[in-house]
Amino acid sequence: MGDGTSRDFVVLDALADEDARSQQDLAHRLGINRTIMVKLLDRLQKAGYVTRTRNPENRRTHVLSLTDAGRAALEDMRAEIADRDARITAPLTGDERRRLTELLTRLVAEDGEIASTEHLIAQAHYRLRRLGDHILAPYGLRTRHFGLLLALERLEPCPQQRLARSLGLTEPTTASLVDEVVQAGMIARGQDPHDRRRYALRLTGLGRDRLPQVHRAMEATEREIEDSLGPDAVRDLRDLLTKLLP
Repeated sequence: MGDGTSRDFVVLDALADEDARSQQDLAHRLGINRTIMVKLLDRLQKAGYVTRTRNPENRRTHVLSLTDAGRAALEDMRAEIADRDARITAPLTGDERRRLTELLTRLVAEDGEIASTEHLIAQAHYRLRRLGDHILAPYGLRTRHFGLLLALERLEPCPQQRLARSLGLTEPTTASLVDEVVQAGMIARGQDPHDRRRYALRLTGLGRDRLPQVHRAMEATEREIEDSLGPDAVRDLRDLLTKLLP
């Protein structure tokens, strides 16, 4: 299930028991950006899964309701997610699955019935990414740039193709990330000393100056997670998630 479908499920699941008073209310409940929520609801309404009805108590907002077609789609999604969860957590024992669910639920502060392991992992990713983005913002960086800078610190001068392999990303995705950090003045493209026909990437002086700050910022992120869960729980969560990796 792709990210879009996963979010569709979360929205439909939230509307299964009760209507939402407004798009803003639903976005707040689910921790989804309001702009993204509008696009999600537009798609779900077009598919016939959700209706928007003018709220009689506040004519500027719309009540969101699940249609019969939406309920049928939700049941299909639940079956698909149950199958995916079983495959995702196959390396874990029953006790480990329960521990993983407990820790992820605490991390994302999820209320109510748990949708799925897949959903919890996605929500944890979103939460940590937002936290990292906030901490790195003063340096003109986002969480997605952190691994790139660390890899380049180790590999420079480095052709972009090699950097992509090191990060486990496609070349177009890596190129987009590199462009962002080049624009921030922290990476420069220069000639590859081993092959003059291609470019190699290097950290600039600004990039080198920023690396210690970036390290400290990400350490602050880890400390915040430890403050939330406790060091033993963080270690358990890391070990359990590592077991899920192929």
